[in-house]
Amino acid sequence: MTETRTDPDVQRRQDERELGALGYAQELFRTIGGFSNFALSFSIISILTGAVTLYQHGLVMGGPAEMAFGWPLVAIFTMTVALSMAELASSVPTSGAMYHWACRLGGNSWGWFTAWFNIAGQLAAIAGIDYGAALFVTPLLGLPTTTASLLAVYASILVSHAVINHFGIRLVTWLNDFSVTVHVVGVLVIVGALMLFAPKQPLSFFFLPATSNTQGWPYWWAFVVGLLQAQWTFTGYDASASVSEETVDPRRRVPWGIVLAVAVSAVVGYVLLMALTLAIRDIPAVLTARDASGHEIPTVIAVLSQALGERAGALATALAAMAMWFCGLSAVTWSSRTIYAFARDAGMPGSTLWKRVSSRHSTPGPAIWLSVVVAFAATISSGTYAVVTSVSVIGLYFSYIIPVYLAWRLRGGPQEAARGPWHLGRFGSAINLIAMLWVVFIAVILSIPDGMRAGKTIAGLTVLLGVWYVIVERRRFRGPAWSAQSV
Repeated sequence: MTETRTDPDVQRRQDERELGALGYAQELFRTIGGFSNFALSFSIISILTGAVTLYQHGLVMGGPAEMAFGWPLVAIFTMTVALSMAELASSVPTSGAMYHWACRLGGNSWGWFTAWFNIAGQLAAIAGIDYGAALFVTPLLGLPTTTASLLAVYASILVSHAVINHFGIRLVTWLNDFSVTVHVVGVLVIVGALMLFAPKQPLSFFFLPATSNTQGWPYWWAFVVGLLQAQWTFTGYDASASVSEETVDPRRRVPWGIVLAVAVSAVVGYVLLMALTLAIRDIPAVLTARDASGHEIPTVIAVLSQALGERAGALATALAAMAMWFCGLSAVTWSSRTIYAFARDAGMPGSTLWKRVSSRHSTPGPAIWLSVVVAFAATISSGTYAVVTSVSVIGLYFSYIIPVYLAWRLRGGPQEAARGPWHLGRFGSAINLIAMLWVVFIAVILSIPDGMRAGKTIAGLTVLLGVWYVIVERRRFRGPAWSAQSV
């Protein structure tokens, strides 16, 4: 039996017809292939961003054992969420992603809340990613790590991402593809240098349950709080679904993009964390390292500099910073498409502006610039980096799990979601249940630390959205172009 290959033009016309059946015209540029779709999510997960910028958090809370056991634990449970989302992405391939899935499965009110949690999480993610990049870029430029210097570098990074996203999806696609190379080569270079040239601790050091937390918490609780490092890394893989309308054959390629991004990141990230941890000479020394001006420097920079020397450490740091820049670029693409899709259905104040697409560049320009402006404001008002990342994780995972819950609730009934060509079969219900329990668990543990600031932020956002929906949106918001009952 031979497999017939579909002509690309025929496939694109078929994709446009499927989108039209959902009530939408093809406005965005459909040029993203399977690898590029995977590359977008892989770039946003970015093991050289999340695992590196919050390395200090993990090391303080759980010590080396946080890397040895926390990372694979989070990766396994995150995969259940990714598999559940991939199945839904195959069923409804639109840029609305989780928002559209929730509307389809539970009605407009579920979709509206899902969209806002997702947007809030995405904007916080951009803030965390690009501010983390600024923490690495600033010392590389020879600038003191003062608040003013960090904010100036951070703003410059945000502007660069907005400009590139605004003026060309082709360039963004190429850069996302290249980002995979940067991440893989960056990890290989850093791991290779540490394994070949740096003094190494014995392998048993990697499993030590040492903790440096100053709160006096018992080890088990500090370890659990330290899971933020890994969970913050494993976010953003919904980006593959957010560019469904720009992906060729999205019903098959988008689900694989989501799943492979998580799987590849899990394996490569574990290797990176092992190499970094075994290169630590003294844990207190790397946690308290400062630059020549007396300002604190990121722990990973201290590890690399002490293990490889200043020059080699600076080169390895530059590779990590480059990967972070690519991660932020992808994150702006991801967020702007979600804002565009929600505004297209009049779900936001000022939707007429945010849904505009440039006729020349085929990109949602206003949504792109809104993303970076709000991200900058969020960083200034957040207070601590851990709060931004916690809010991002909780907001994103709320938006991930709402449609999964709705689909799980309908399984086996007359209103069960129609399957796409990519599905979980008889294992779907069990995988969905594990995913839901995991999200409840991480939402609780990430809400408690730091005076419950992240929890209070999410709670405040939820109350605000609830009041707003009841007073204004319940009667005004009509949902997607198609109704939940007609699909």
